Amino acid sequence: MLAHDRLGAGQPAVLLHGWPGDRSDYADLAPLLADRCELVIPDLRGFGASDKPDGDPAELYSAAAQARNVLALLDELGITAPVLLVGYDIGSRVAQLIAKTRPDRVHALVIAPPLPGIGRRILEPDAQREFWYQPFHQLELASALVDGRPDQVRSYLEHFWRHWSGPDFEPDAARLDHLTEAYAPAGAFTASIGWYRAGAGAIASSLAEQAPGSADRIATPTTVLWPEHDPLFPRRWADRIDEFLADATLIPVNGIGHFGPVEAPTVWADAVLRAAGR
Repeated sequence: MLAHDRLGAGQPAVLLHGWPGDRSDYADLAPLLADRCELVIPDLRGFGASDKPDGDPAELYSAAAQARNVLALLDELGITAPVLLVGYDIGSRVAQLIAKTRPDRVHALVIAPPLPGIGRRILEPDAQREFWYQPFHQLELASALVDGRPDQVRSYLEHFWRHWSGPDFEPDAARLDHLTEAYAPAGAFTASIGWYRAGAGAIASSLAEQAPGSADRIATPTTVLWPEHDPLFPRRWADRIDEFLADATLIPVNGIGHFGPVEAPTVWADAVLRAAGR
């Protein structure tokens, strides 16, 4: 079973974190939801306190594998009612895949980028200046330079938390201390980048995507919270989401960057509670 927190009562909701984070990404959002939602907040496989097995990343850390793990956790917890899936970054990809493959298990989605519809725009020069880390994570050099080295882990993670966040957000020392502790043990950083080594990163996903027929779009009601200052996913890339999502509501969120639930928990709480009440 995935390591997880469980709290609150009401509409069951699963909160799925991103990279480089863990379930503590929802520390400020969860209390705003717990009086209306039964929250399950896992560490995805390879992150935090969840297992980090060795083996083929495609079998262990792919989007399909992560989706299976989330559904298995719900089964273990006896949650059979359709759940609200909330996620950004990796968590968004996993939530979308569950909605696509097991729509019977999903009440609604509240997600941030990445979203489908990017396509080959991900190869544009400006995009590639941001996505350099994904091919880097394919190299054993990434593990050799970072894994098991707390100082390097902290510097590496701090770069992303500062560069990807909005102009008014400053990751505090306690957050960076926590993430360093989570990612620094031998093997932990390498496990966290298993997602990219499994081919589940934005570059591979965007290049492989094909718009489905209208009848095959994800039918789950979906709220998309698109940040203003996410350097990975500019807002102009939101122009094709209706080709992939049949019932999508796009909400621009001004002033924030990539880490939506951390940077704007009240905005996210409002969106989740609206979705829970549908």
